Amino acid sequence: MTAPSKVSGSPRAAIRTRDVLRARRFPASDGVPVEVVESGPSLPGMAASLACRLTIRPALGIVSHIPHVPFPFGVIDFAARALLPRPGTVRKTVGLPHATAQLVRAPGVLPADGNRRVVLYLHGGAFLTCGANSHSRIVNSLSKFADAPVLVVNYRLIPKHSVGMALDDCHDGYRWLRQRGYSPEQIVLAGDSAGGYLALALAQRLQQADEEPAALVAISPLLQLAKEPKQAHPNINTDAMFPAKAFDALFTLVAKAARKHVVDGKPEQLYEPLDHVEPGLPRTLIHVSGSEVLLHDARAAARALAAAGVPTEVRVWPGQIHDFQLAAPIVPEAERSLRQIGEYIREATG
Repeated sequence: MTAPSKVSGSPRAAIRTRDVLRARRFPASDGVPVEVVESGPSLPGMAASLACRLTIRPALGIVSHIPHVPFPFGVIDFAARALLPRPGTVRKTVGLPHATAQLVRAPGVLPADGNRRVVLYLHGGAFLTCGANSHSRIVNSLSKFADAPVLVVNYRLIPKHSVGMALDDCHDGYRWLRQRGYSPEQIVLAGDSAGGYLALALAQRLQQADEEPAALVAISPLLQLAKEPKQAHPNINTDAMFPAKAFDALFTLVAKAARKHVVDGKPEQLYEPLDHVEPGLPRTLIHVSGSEVLLHDARAAARALAAAGVPTEVRVWPGQIHDFQLAAPIVPEAERSLRQIGEYIREATG
């Protein structure tokens, strides 16, 4: 995936009224991100961490040694179809040029008619697995707490497709919302884990088209493909899910998929969003576990965004697992985190 091209010529058009209003409500960062350490973990949170350390981390350790074996990762999202939504939840399948998406409304949320706020959600799963079904609890909760429809993109996955192709699908999801009548200031980009990478990369692509969504929300985000900084982080020993070898395997799979995707006669180039942070990106909220190794990516992104003048807030949840919001409502911190995110989305689009 190549970096978004620079915009040549004169500066951007004259300041619009909505830009002035936004500038008053969300002043530029003073160069330092806001970091808040939350309370916890609760007993359910500690139990979830122990369970993952005893099951998921050893399993990923084994799989990471044989990354090219064609495991049936698609079964995860298929099996997650058994997770029934709350009564009254409305879900509709949306066709995109190369993928599908699911439009979700929690009970009581008004239809996606282009008149209010909306969330474009990009699911996690290491670019390799998961989808709208596996992330239905996060999506349903965000729709409820943000009082907004949520469009979840089932983007194409590695190793059959590349990360650049996944980003194209996410861009198609954004275009679908724009065609429905939503303006950029009504759209919030959100994603967890690998979806955080896609959300930031999409925001940077949109920036080159002079479009700035209302905000960006990242949950336990993977924001850097480079593996060495994460493997050197002290949390590599405390992360309940990811052994160091997992990042070797992920980089191998992403790089191999990129080599197979030819763009303008050349293999797709790996894209590092943190190398392309510039002023004018959407205000950003990051929620991350204090024990997971992706705390490195969260803090690195927060520093880069704040240095570029982007208002950025990081909320660190001690002792939680990666993507602990998936455990809502069993883990109370997960429910509290999603409520905070919903409030942030309402404020950014109010």
